[in-house]
Amino acid sequence: YGNRNYVVLWENDGYEIRNNPKSAVRSPQYFFRPHISWTLISSGKFAAREFANGFALDTASNCIYYSRGCADYACGFMNSKVSDSLLAVLNPTMNFSCGVIGTLPYIEKKIAEVARMVKECVRISKWEWDSFETSWDFKYHPLISVISTNRALFDDMTDIDLAECYTCWENECDGHFKQLKFNEEELNHMFIDIYGLQDELTPEVEDKDVTVHKADLQRDIKSLISYVVGCMFGRYSLNKEGLVYAGGEWDESVYSIFIPDKDNIIPICDEEYFSDDIVSRFCEWVKIVYGEKSLETNLDFIAKVLGNKGNTSREVIRNYFLNNFFKDHCNTYSVTGSGKRPIYWLFDSGKQNGFKALIYMHRYDADTVGRVRTDYLHKAQ
Repeated sequence: YGNRNYVVLWENDGYEIRNNPKSAVRSPQYFFRPHISWTLISSGKFAAREFANGFALDTASNCIYYSRGCADYACGFMNSKVSDSLLAVLNPTMNFSCGVIGTLPYIEKKIAEVARMVKECVRISKWEWDSFETSWDFKYHPLISVISTNRALFDDMTDIDLAECYTCWENECDGHFKQLKFNEEELNHMFIDIYGLQDELTPEVEDKDVTVHKADLQRDIKSLISYVVGCMFGRYSLNKEGLVYAGGEWDESVYSIFIPDKDNIIPICDEEYFSDDIVSRFCEWVKIVYGEKSLETNLDFIAKVLGNKGNTSREVIRNYFLNNFFKDHCNTYSVTGSGKRPIYWLFDSGKQNGFKALIYMHRYDADTVGRVRTDYLHKAQ
């Protein structure tokens, strides 16, 4: 499961694409049907994923459509060591075309047992994919979700230690990682038996070949900061899961716990010149979520993880927003082959960090730039 990044404009049965002379629509009769897909060119191990209704194919990916048989079983086989070994013989290149995949010898045995384990692998992979805000099914940041998941640990705590939240998240990731590795080795074992390759292959899977991430302290704290900025703009809300606002009607009723910025402009300056200064708003969010008594402890933890320059935790966090946040944001919202696609846009006065401000593209209007200039830049000057 995973790699669901692109949306295709198929309004009116793909009218714009069909009438573009540079486009070539092939096999539209198969569009939006359930299938198994894989990347056409891969420098690593071959990997297949299941896709439900609603997806179209293109030249960079190939698909298997099925009218009978078990898709879970086929996907399990295609991701096994047996398939990998056979493909190394049939096609010792990086190009996995439909013709090559079609030559794989296919035997169906132990179907129910394999399918059950594949479903569990898909569930774990989906859980990991949806833990990051670039997933369409993202709900809450995991360092918030972990509080409700581990309710017994946090129930009696009026204030919550962010480091404890991270430890719980780390344990959860390790558990899923180990379970997925175990499942993949069990699937390898079954397919090795089915194909009679006990003398040629072993079922073991190396850690580097397990496709879910383990917890990463700096990455996960930076992603928490990104989520907080999303709350500042109203993209996310502590009242409601998932993507709350990305255009359309603005609903103030879904923001009672933490109120988004009113004018869609969040200044980033070398000091706190404005009431909606990004660091003060960040501290406010941390206090609301994790508690006032643990605020300084949690800010110290965040600052230590970021490792930026500064004499206090707030200075370290401010330097991260001044120097690194937008770069990290662009890396998060980048598209292979298409470059950066930031959803928060940065106004920047230059290398001296005299004045910066973020806006949210989905709340941009005709007055935004003027307000940045008159309400913030001039006041800062």
